[in-house]
Amino acid sequence: MEVKERILEKAGELFMRYGIRSITMDEIAGQLGISKKTIYQFFTDKDEMVAAVIDLEVQKNEMECMQFRKQSANAIEQIFIALESMEEMLQAMNPQILYDLEKHHPRSYKKIREYKYQFLYREITDNLQWGIAEGLYRPELNIDILSKVRIEMAFMPFNPDVFPHTRYRLTELNYELAIYFLFGIATEQGRRLTEKYITERKKKSSHEHTV
Repeated sequence: MEVKERILEKAGELFMRYGIRSITMDEIAGQLGISKKTIYQFFTDKDEMVAAVIDLEVQKNEMECMQFRKQSANAIEQIFIALESMEEMLQAMNPQILYDLEKHHPRSYKKIREYKYQFLYREITDNLQWGIAEGLYRPELNIDILSKVRIEMAFMPFNPDVFPHTRYRLTELNYELAIYFLFGIATEQGRRLTEKYITERKKKSSHEHTV
């Protein structure tokens, strides 16, 4: 692995775990066993490094999201596959990270906003259209409004005013809000399928805890 790639990987890991503001360039250099001078050969400052980390994360998430559709037998399964993938990421994520971006790294926060309102909007719109065509979602849904509602729900767990981080886990919030949304848009057939996936998820979780 190239030095620049190693720096970005370690920086991303530390930012996700501890938040961005609390991690210094010295700490990143120390974790990698290199000098801070080496880091500055690739990045002029921390803001540029953060921007590079966010670019990589967005690219990775976009590629994964596009794979979810290919792996799914139906629109509801796509939601559950995405939830499972998100769970892994959220378990290692400090909820402070979005606040740090908004407050201290506006260029990178703008990238997140573009990801939300362009890429994610298209993905959710496609899922809603797919579910309606399959008879799993109610045909009268306003796709534009509900796509935007779903985006805001997905990012709501990061708002400490609504969900204090000491009381709620990101993974639990992400799951509960997604299921609430699904039951709100599903037809009777869609609700039965959602309940089937919930049951399968519980069985899998129970099995993993007993192994």
